[in-house]
Amino acid sequence: MSLLGTQALHITIGSTVVCRDLELKINSGDRWCVLGRNGSGKTTLLHTLAGLRIPDAGTITVGSRALHKLPRKSVAQQIGLLFQDHTDAFPASVLETVLTGRHPWLGPLQWESNEDRGLARHALQAVDMDDMETRMVNTLSGGERRRVGIACLLTQDPKLLLLDEPTNHLDIHHQIRMLELMKQQVTHSRKALLLVMHDINLAVRYCNRFLLLFGDGKSLQGNADSVLNQANLERLYQHPLQAIQGPQATYWLPK
Repeated sequence: MSLLGTQALHITIGSTVVCRDLELKINSGDRWCVLGRNGSGKTTLLHTLAGLRIPDAGTITVGSRALHKLPRKSVAQQIGLLFQDHTDAFPASVLETVLTGRHPWLGPLQWESNEDRGLARHALQAVDMDDMETRMVNTLSGGERRRVGIACLLTQDPKLLLLDEPTNHLDIHHQIRMLELMKQQVTHSRKALLLVMHDINLAVRYCNRFLLLFGDGKSLQGNADSVLNQANLERLYQHPLQAIQGPQATYWLPK
C-alpha cells in the first residue's frame, strides 16, 4: 500500500535545487535512505514531505489525498518526524516528553489515559530508557535525548517514519539497536521508513531503497544493486571510494 507519493516535486532552498520533478512512492514495508553531501537539501526534503515546508511546485499525497489539504492532526497520525536535533523549550520529565507523542490521538482538552502511559513506558523500555522516566530531559546526554526522541516517535505510532540522522550522538551499540528497532517496526507493523543518513554502510545494512540527491536538482533512486555503485557514489560525494565485499553486502570506504 502506498503511504506517500510525490508528483513532479520541485524544491529549492537558497541557490540549491534539492530536487526537480521528483516522482517518489513510499509503500508499506519500504525502508528508504536519502544520501547526499552536506547542504544538498536532505533535511529540507524531509521537512517538505512532513508538511512543514511548502514545495516550489508539484504535489505530495498521503494515501489518496493531497498533503496540504489534510488537517495537521491527521498528518501527525500518519507521518512522524524525528528532527536532526532536539530543542526543549520547557522543562519536562522523560515520560512527559514521550507522552507528547500521543497528542495527535487525543481530543481537545483530553488528558493522556493509562493506556497512553503504558504505550509511552513500553517505548521507553524499547530504547533502554525505562529507568529514567522521571529524569528531566535537560539533564540527559545527547545520546539519551536521542533515544527519548525515538521513543516519542514510537509512542506517536504513525505509519510513515521520517528520521533525520537517527544515529546522531549514539554509540555503536545503540546505533545498531535503534536501527534494528526501526526495521522491526516496518517488518511487523507494515510501516515504512525514510531515513537521512551519512553512514553509507549502515544504510546498506538496514535500507532496501535509496534516493541519491546530487544538490543540483538531479537524483537517482532504486535498490542498492541499481544505484549504489562506485561511479554514482563518487559523483554523489565527490570523493574516491573503495568497494569492500562483505558477507551480506558491498561496503564502501573512502580512499
